[in-house]
Amino acid sequence: MLKRFENKAVDLAWLNSNFPCMMACPTHTNAGRYVALIADGRYEDAYTLAREPNPLASICGRVCAHPCETACRRGAIDQPIAIRALKRFLTERHGPESKRPVDVNAGRRQRKLPFRVAVVGGGPVGLSAAHDLALMGYSVTIFEAAPVAGGMLYLGVPKYRLPRDVVEAQVREILATGDITLKLNYAAGRDFAIADLRRQGFDAVLIAVGAHSSRDLSIPGVDLDGVHNGIDFLLNVNLGYQFTIGKKVIVIGGGDVAMDVARSAAREVLRQHGPAVRLGAQEVHLVCLESRGEMPATLEEIVEAEEEGIVLHPGLGPHRIMGENGRVTALETLRTKWVFDENGRFNPAFYDNSESQLACDTVILAIGHAPRLGFLKPEDDVEISRRGLIAVNPRTLMTSAEGIFAGGDCVFGPRLIIDSVADGKRAAVGIDEFLRGVHHPEPAVEVEILKRYSMPLDILDLVRQPIPMLPLDRRSGTTEVEVAFDEESAQLEAQRCLHCWVNTIFEGNLEDGSLCVLCGGCIDVCPENCLELVSLDRFQFEPDVVQQLLDRQGLLNVELDDVRADELGVIAGSVMLKDETRCIRCGLCAARCPAGTITMESYQLIPTEPTGLISLESIDAPFRTAVTAGE
Repeated sequence: MLKRFENKAVDLAWLNSNFPCMMACPTHTNAGRYVALIADGRYEDAYTLAREPNPLASICGRVCAHPCETACRRGAIDQPIAIRALKRFLTERHGPESKRPVDVNAGRRQRKLPFRVAVVGGGPVGLSAAHDLALMGYSVTIFEAAPVAGGMLYLGVPKYRLPRDVVEAQVREILATGDITLKLNYAAGRDFAIADLRRQGFDAVLIAVGAHSSRDLSIPGVDLDGVHNGIDFLLNVNLGYQFTIGKKVIVIGGGDVAMDVARSAAREVLRQHGPAVRLGAQEVHLVCLESRGEMPATLEEIVEAEEEGIVLHPGLGPHRIMGENGRVTALETLRTKWVFDENGRFNPAFYDNSESQLACDTVILAIGHAPRLGFLKPEDDVEISRRGLIAVNPRTLMTSAEGIFAGGDCVFGPRLIIDSVADGKRAAVGIDEFLRGVHHPEPAVEVEILKRYSMPLDILDLVRQPIPMLPLDRRSGTTEVEVAFDEESAQLEAQRCLHCWVNTIFEGNLEDGSLCVLCGGCIDVCPENCLELVSLDRFQFEPDVVQQLLDRQGLLNVELDDVRADELGVIAGSVMLKDETRCIRCGLCAARCPAGTITMESYQLIPTEPTGLISLESIDAPFRTAVTAGE
């Protein structure tokens, strides 16, 4: 490392475009850096980097839909880095489920504050918020309606994807973060009202009840025996209750929940009371409106379902459920013409006279889920949107009622687990700003200028390591299907990372004699042909472009080299163009440059402390009342 400094003038839009994996992650986990640490064998450091921004890292290492992988720049070359599987590799070594857990919160816990926060719902939103609030010094009480914490992580995700001991270990770790109390079997509307929480002295309330109600399907036959909803099916199976289904099951739906239902229906399950028994299904079919390429389920889930014998019927819509003597006998479908209309709205249409029938004795509806918000009363003053969801300020997540916040599926509809984790973190910040009157600024930028930077010469020849899976003949009951990477595979996979947080910077200056000499060596050595030296007269600078350059002169001093932006159209010169979408950060251009004009810089976002912090000595009940009244 040659130099290290913070708050160098860096264009954040440009910086964010260089961190596609981190910016695609709702919690902004720096995936590239912890992947690189795995490649170096620094597993504990890598785990700390992966876990600090994500209190549910062990869970996300197994069931996250990994938007970071979708955004990974390596995917444009061959295949993206297996980021989620590498996170699991780390958590199995140092997460709460491991034999050598690392306490990443050591030294992060703040001095205790005289505020109490109620969290309604113990799912990913509530757990994430409670974790961050406890670190800030708040006293948190979680009210969970179920007999277990975790929400749909425990009640909805099948055990063969997410073992319950992992969920329980993650919950225990979060509860140990600080002053957090968990109250199970406490349901809003049944055991307490939101107004009761305010009367009990809670200074803020977070509603994080998820979406545990299955959406109904308005077709003939839904009231026949043998028709069930997917959420109830998964809840009963995951809690170990008896749930009888037939031998030929049809699941309606094309999302991840539908895949979970279908794959669970085809398995043996271990009951809590009694021996393992066959759940019942000998054939499982899945019917969905979308074509196979348009199905909303994660691709891995679709592929694994097909491998396990689930028969997909894409491009079909349910028309009616047929029956005899009050019992299901078949599902009649129509062929889908389109799912979304020309305005992009969900408005399925079907071809006339395209009816077909699939014989069955059980139909399970998995077409979406919605929140149960009947516990909210008019006196709570919490606004409900036209979609039947809780309306919030998108930045702070505060509802129309002062001091009451909400996040997750009950606000935005069903989304990814990692979105819920991010909502919990965002709600914690909103609550902190509301109660203490502070501001949480954007992270600072730390820059390192790297010396003798290089990447493996064979980096583009490295192929993605297959994620180990349990053989098909062993996929029964609750046995976990995916197997973790071993150390060798993890390191091989991690070595494929392109180090997107590093970039080539052209910053020569007259003082140290590193001005570009126009030799073209960098262009010749670039393996991706992403550099080009062209004459200035080939460019046309429109007035609005010139004005933007003038407005951003402080960021472009090096690039313009003391040339005013409004002179670009009249002076002679050359321009170095770089296609950053093709750059693989190999560093060969910097190594080749004889003048030292090109350097390799590393960027990292560093969390900053809240500003406008009020001293603890000044916080008392009258002050809190005044702050609340003035918000």
